[in-house]
Amino acid sequence: MSQNQDERAAQAGPWVIDTREIGHRAGSSRAYARSAPAPAGFGLDMIKVPEGEPVELDLLAESVVEGVLVSGTAVAHLSGECARCLDPISDEVEVEVRELFAYPDSATDTTSDDDEVERVVDDLIDLEPTVRDAMLLSLPSAPLCSPDCQGLCSGCGVKWAELAPDHTHETIDPRWAALRERFGGTEEEK
Repeated sequence: MSQNQDERAAQAGPWVIDTREIGHRAGSSRAYARSAPAPAGFGLDMIKVPEGEPVELDLLAESVVEGVLVSGTAVAHLSGECARCLDPISDEVEVEVRELFAYPDSATDTTSDDDEVERVVDDLIDLEPTVRDAMLLSLPSAPLCSPDCQGLCSGCGVKWAELAPDHTHETIDPRWAALRERFGGTEEEK
């Protein structure tokens, strides 16, 4: 790679691939192994890749007739909170990435809509939207600290796992409270 290509790739950042490194001849390819910092918004409300956390990319970029086919994996650490008990959780996500980035004026211009195919712009490929979308689709919308998490008691807010098995909060419908006062409660209370 020439010094100009090195400088251009460095300016573009770790999420960007310069397709001139691969060439436009179908069949040529190049492997990429790099770490890119996660931007803000790389996740969902309850679980996400923290901003700045490294996303490990192991990708192969292959030149094809219509553009560059990028395939491989992206791995990152997740942090968030359990949707039932709100305890902090951490996990790791690994996603498969496979996306065609079309060259300008390729056959894809006439065979697909603009939003169906990613594009090579000024010989550069921005991987961040593709990796972000793949990760977002793989994340649980309601992450759990464990599959059998019982959550919180709606009456006192304590975790069910920490409460006695007979824990209850008896509430009486105010419409029936007058009858309870008049007749002295239930048989169980006497």
